[in-house]
Amino acid sequence: MQSSITAESATQLPPLIPREVLFGNPERTRPQLSPDGKYLAYIAPDENNVLQVWLQTVGQDDHRQLTEDKKRGIRMYFWTYNPEQLIYLQDSDGDENFHLYSVNIQSDVVRDLTPFQGVKAQPIELDHEFPDEVIVGLNLKDRQKFDVYRINLNNGAVEFDTDNPGNIVSWTADAKFQIRAATAATPDGGSDLMYRETVDSEWEIIRHWGADDEGGAVAFSADNNTLYMIGSHDVNAQRLIALNLDSREETVVAADEQYDVGSIVMHPTSRVIEAVSFYKDKVEWQILDESIAADFEAIAQVREGEFGISSRTLADDQWLVAYGMDDGPVYYYTYDRASKSSTLLFSNQPALEALPLAAMQPISYSARDGLTIHGYLTTPAGLEAKNLPTVLLVHGGPWARDTWGYSPIVQWLANRGYAVLQVNFRGSTGYGKDFLNAGNRQWAATMHDDLIDGVNWLIEQGIADPEKVAIMGGSYGGYAALVGLTYTPDVFAAGVDIVGPSNLVTLMKSIPPYWAPLLANMYHRVGNLETEEEFLKERSPLFYVDRIQKPLLIGQGANDPRVKQAESEQIVEAMREAGKPVEYVVYTDEGHGFARPENRLHFYAIAEEFLANYLGGQAEPADKVEGHSGIVTKVNVNV
Repeated sequence: MQSSITAESATQLPPLIPREVLFGNPERTRPQLSPDGKYLAYIAPDENNVLQVWLQTVGQDDHRQLTEDKKRGIRMYFWTYNPEQLIYLQDSDGDENFHLYSVNIQSDVVRDLTPFQGVKAQPIELDHEFPDEVIVGLNLKDRQKFDVYRINLNNGAVEFDTDNPGNIVSWTADAKFQIRAATAATPDGGSDLMYRETVDSEWEIIRHWGADDEGGAVAFSADNNTLYMIGSHDVNAQRLIALNLDSREETVVAADEQYDVGSIVMHPTSRVIEAVSFYKDKVEWQILDESIAADFEAIAQVREGEFGISSRTLADDQWLVAYGMDDGPVYYYTYDRASKSSTLLFSNQPALEALPLAAMQPISYSARDGLTIHGYLTTPAGLEAKNLPTVLLVHGGPWARDTWGYSPIVQWLANRGYAVLQVNFRGSTGYGKDFLNAGNRQWAATMHDDLIDGVNWLIEQGIADPEKVAIMGGSYGGYAALVGLTYTPDVFAAGVDIVGPSNLVTLMKSIPPYWAPLLANMYHRVGNLETEEEFLKERSPLFYVDRIQKPLLIGQGANDPRVKQAESEQIVEAMREAGKPVEYVVYTDEGHGFARPENRLHFYAIAEEFLANYLGGQAEPADKVEGHSGIVTKVNVNV
């Protein structure tokens, strides 16, 4: 097959970056200062390349491994306010039934705090005034709902706290560590803000949001007289609002006309909200408390890129700040507030620092109906952005969005010679409710048109080779890849679907039980399973397999609770019967995505060869990957 990358242009490409560098484990990542400032914890691989929690004393070189996870690796952990304890979350082979574990940093004793089979733990709150407890949501009594429990960090005792009537999807504790607010899903697809004056009082509804609005509780003030919340009622974009619980008067704390409130920075003890972010093309901070204005000014000068506060001490004298870039690793610094000075701790992937990575550029274009669509374009470093083979990389969700910054998948594709287009199509979050709601009932319709319009825009700009465009993504992005090959078969040269649903009917019928309260909103945004099954079938790629003209690669986790293995199996079988080419890889110890580096390296080696065959990019040879669980099936493919 003729390459889109000419011999001349290939010599302009930087050397191949090994997949091991891009998709392997980080060297060290996600550091957090202990609340007393004495210790630094972080995630790093052990001698078997499994991610563990590690610990060092601040100012000393006494690194030691705290955990002994055998296979999957630990990715989420938190300091408690008990000075000797960390907690972390882990599931089993991607089933998302996370257990909460505690680790004593003195004795190294690990305890499963939620040792219940088939039950998912959702941490709700830790509080410095109550250092020996953690409040957790557990679907212990009923798999469809998460009741509230208190767990004693010293002896592991689990105590029932608050019953979920069945529709509450998030809980909020007050300044006295009592559950007094909640957000509940409603039958109209919207949500209610629930509040009770005391833990013995009846719940009351203090605000309702309809299905086309978004909102929920954030936190209580220190005196418990104010409930902070976000909401898009009466305006387009979600605002941060202070609700006076006596007068019920709402005061806008922070807002933007177009963009939703993003991150919220709250003082660790006073509960004063100090800053909020709005994610536009890049993150923008709005300072609400002048006491930190000079600090934000100082840390913004340390290095280029986007910054965020990862952790801070209870005394608030030390901060840990992360700096993200588009063409390099994440850099972590400690920041001393007294001297306004920053000290580099480490970067998460030093191997990236000297590599010729590509820049990610914010772009926008007009969709065919005039709606402005935002996204990001990355083109190969050292290569003219002209007539390039291109990958349309579609984000999951779909109620999420792509952001600026380093992405291993984007850098991998760009390094292999491809332009990479990421589109925040209608229905993506962050751009206000008008943009979000423009995606209602538009799966495989105008949401997909936005993607095609992006491809056409790239072609009109002379950047993309119209004969060499692939579509790729995970979750909703995987669905979009299937839609691309079935609904617009002439546009794409190939498709890569990772854990994407093929049939919206079977998708909705097989959701995890604890998604049940969210079904009404899903019906509103996608289509009603009970009354519109034919409509949902019309938007399901499975029923249009006969239209497929180009090859497809599918990756799937066998234990995926969101998009079951059957979603991939049924379209592979349909393509087999129709004589259509498909490569299928299922990982027996993965869920909704590939957590283990061995599996990532295995899948992306296959994907790299697949894309090189049909787009003509360069490829690193597919070496044997030890320890992966992938089972490869090739159907109607000339091997």
